[in-house]
Amino acid sequence: KMGGMYPVLVNGANEQAVELFLNRKISFLQIGELVEKSLGCKVKKDNLCIDDIFESDIIAREFVKSSVN
Repeated sequence: KMGGMYPVLVNGANEQAVELFLNRKISFLQIGELVEKSLGCKVKKDNLCIDDIFESDIIAREFVKSSVN
């Protein structure tokens, strides 16, 4: 329902969180928590282009990594 860049944030955060889980850095339940929190990341919302998608993915991944460290 949210659309826009939210699916990009969810995907990037999920991939990063799963990697951390597989490397035993976080618990399984933390995956969902981190993905949900990533929706608060500030990303561009208007006049989107492919570079904005890549940037939003990086922002989500960095958010997850910084939340764990």
